[in-house]
Amino acid sequence: MLFLLFVQKNIIVIGAAVIIGGVGGFILDRVLPEKYVSRMVVEPNFNSVQQLYNNIAFYNDLAKAQDSVALATALNITEHEAASIKEIFTDSYSDENQKIKLFDQFIRGLDTTTVKAIDYENYLRNFNSMDARFHQISVISTDNRVAKKTQPAIINSISVNEYFKLQKRINDENLELQEDIYKNQLVEIDSLQSLYRTVLVKEADKPMQGTSINMAEGGDSKGRELALIQEKDVLKERLVELNEERANKSTIINVISDFPTRGVEQKGIWNSYKFKLPILLLILVFGILALLELNRYLKSYNQK
Repeated sequence: MLFLLFVQKNIIVIGAAVIIGGVGGFILDRVLPEKYVSRMVVEPNFNSVQQLYNNIAFYNDLAKAQDSVALATALNITEHEAASIKEIFTDSYSDENQKIKLFDQFIRGLDTTTVKAIDYENYLRNFNSMDARFHQISVISTDNRVAKKTQPAIINSISVNEYFKLQKRINDENLELQEDIYKNQLVEIDSLQSLYRTVLVKEADKPMQGTSINMAEGGDSKGRELALIQEKDVLKERLVELNEERANKSTIINVISDFPTRGVEQKGIWNSYKFKLPILLLILVFGILALLELNRYLKSYNQK
């Protein structure tokens, strides 16, 4: 009731603030240049996600400070284009299925005792944006073409890092080594299969001999050959996985979705001054009126 009485007492001032804010917001929406948003989805490799977030935060600080000279140098664009950038930020891009896959990869690297102490709910509670596989970079600018021009500099700022280049080189060498091991194992399996086939032929040719050649301990040659075929299939699957990993980590940072050639106009009620300005003026007026009312109350309390 006290709040309603307060509103009733100051209804004219409150109404005037809303009307002035609405008119002012309408004028600002008409006068100020349109803002455009462009988004790019990337997949950082070799633990480069922290560097990505640091770089984007640095660009955003320059944009907020309106330091178009430094921003133009960092993003390899003109000062005029840099001045059009109002905000640049990044956030994680993941759904429930991706989180489940990340959880599965996480527990595979743990010992049995630790796995028992961790469940999916605990994992989600400690999940943060850095843990996501994909990340979305957004550029808000008054120039709808500038975001595309910043893409090479953003990607290169990560790719030229010597530590990540070293990690990629070591990873490539490990993949090649692992591939050679799998291929050598396949050659050995082919040799053993050929040997077992020879043994089977000899056993078939000498059915009446008291002693027959048997190269397989604990089982016949057919059973051992079947096991080799299964092992061969496993090695082939591992080679496929190696090729997939090589493709996924062919670069330090994978671009899943490029910046579009032209950004789209930023829509939404929260991006409209017709909505934001009346709310801000309303909060300001309520704060001033509340302070005045408190001051009057304190004066009357002193007099009593």
